[in-house]
Amino acid sequence: MSRAEVHAMMPGDAEVHDTAVIHPEAQLGAGVRIGPYALIGPGVVIGDRCEIGARVSIERDTTLGEECRVYTGAVLGSDPQDLKYQGEPTQLVVGDRTVIREYATLNRGTSASGRTVVGSDCLLMAYTHVAHDCELGNHVILSNAVNMAGHVVIEDWVIVGGMTPIHQFVRIGAHAFVGGGSRIPQDVPPYCRAAGNPPKLYGLNSVGLERRGFSPDTRKELKAAYRTVFMSGLNVTQGLDRAFAAPDLLPEVRHFLEFIRNSERGITIG
Repeated sequence: MSRAEVHAMMPGDAEVHDTAVIHPEAQLGAGVRIGPYALIGPGVVIGDRCEIGARVSIERDTTLGEECRVYTGAVLGSDPQDLKYQGEPTQLVVGDRTVIREYATLNRGTSASGRTVVGSDCLLMAYTHVAHDCELGNHVILSNAVNMAGHVVIEDWVIVGGMTPIHQFVRIGAHAFVGGGSRIPQDVPPYCRAAGNPPKLYGLNSVGLERRGFSPDTRKELKAAYRTVFMSGLNVTQGLDRAFAAPDLLPEVRHFLEFIRNSERGITIG
């Protein structure tokens, strides 16, 4: 298909630089802007008003939601770095308004889950790596050079500091904060702070919870549950049993306790 034919298939208000290469099977939404030397491959769907920077490569089978911004040199939808991958069709899915900064790399999934997922309103800073079959929630911030192995799950509103490697199959719970330069080989409970190498828990992410509108009563109940599980002199299993026995558990407290109880890799404690 000629360049003229490809451009004829695009929305009338799309802005595509003459040096960009757009596969005829790609779909561009209204108001999309594609920068110089960008490569948009087959099976790519770019939502309305997205901005794709210079030399970005969106290789294949990738969906971007609306109003995403992808900066220079980022590579999205590349093959998984997994020796078990045999070329099966898989996807990368990114939500709305997510920002992906320079030279970040996001791989597609494998047959294990079929896709890699990044939620809406996320910020992935420069040189971050999101590996195959990872799942990021909404409002996640990955600082510069965070490197995720495969099958990592990061829940909503998590912040991970720069230069942090995350082991495969690790889960990081909602509203957690992970300090920069940490090595994360085990799960980090929701609403908590963790940092170091090896990492340790440093109580609740109190400042983050207050900023996000958690009520004083909710923060109080979370703090009580944290102390019961980790600071009561009981082992974690005993602490969980005691905490679960409390009447009228708030949803946030129940999520905190169930996340810990369901951990398969073990919990970061320190």
